[in-house]
Amino acid sequence: MTLLNSIFLGIIQGLAEFLPISSSGHLAIFQEIFGINNNIDSNLLMIFDVMLHFGTLIAIFVALWRDIRKLFIEGCLIIRDSFVDLGLLFYNLFHGNNKKPYKKIVNSPYRKFVMLVIVSTIPTGIIGILLDDIVESAATSLIITGICLVITGILLMIADMTPAGRKRPKQVTYREAGAIGVVQGLATLPGISRSGSTITACLLCGFDKSFAVKYSFIMSVPAVLGAVVLKVKDLFGLSVSASDMTNMGIGTVISAIVGYVCIKTMLIVVRGKKFKYFAYYCFIAGTFSIIWYLV
Repeated sequence: MTLLNSIFLGIIQGLAEFLPISSSGHLAIFQEIFGINNNIDSNLLMIFDVMLHFGTLIAIFVALWRDIRKLFIEGCLIIRDSFVDLGLLFYNLFHGNNKKPYKKIVNSPYRKFVMLVIVSTIPTGIIGILLDDIVESAATSLIITGICLVITGILLMIADMTPAGRKRPKQVTYREAGAIGVVQGLATLPGISRSGSTITACLLCGFDKSFAVKYSFIMSVPAVLGAVVLKVKDLFGLSVSASDMTNMGIGTVISAIVGYVCIKTMLIVVRGKKFKYFAYYCFIAGTFSIIWYLV
């Protein structure tokens, strides 16, 4: 793994993970065109993939730290109050004439936000596990990547035409959260932009534009963490040289920095509803991918 390869892949991951153009699709295209899969050991690519995802997690935590910190605190309080209510349940069973009132667990917008993310994560995890083998096979086929990029372009055009909504956490239903989780699960296919597809789904559900972007990025945290955990078990026993680890570390830092800039960019883009420009790019990239495969 050369330093140039690490920097290049780090930039691609940081750009395409948060801009609605599909990081997995672009990595598949560039790996095929430049023969990265042939020039770099597959074990190194596996390790670097985990590190790149860790870099994007860092970007999310830094860019949205206030929201994530509040969500973490409220999540812990939800667990605390759930145990309190469980204790009250047993108490009330044996004190029928002197029952104590239960705590209202979801009693704030941030607690509702936490519950919505949990609901979204469940279908994402199930679909991700079921599609794991299919996704690995699809990542080696540029025609599938190209078709999925064209689909992403269509979704972004839909996002541009969708009227602005006003829903914040209190107004969002758990059914809508589950549907968005399904969309995120399907976005594991190379070429389907996770951010693009989930933001589109949020806008179609009537989300406030800024909240749609925040929800899309924050709901990716448990999904990315889960994917990293699943891959980490395959890394045990693999040996990596100090120079390779240094190069991959630099690529990871670059991925995090570029990702942070892109998150801030998306918060601006969604206000102006300029997804169509990313849609045009996806149409071009998808068509190129299909032609490359056929030729």
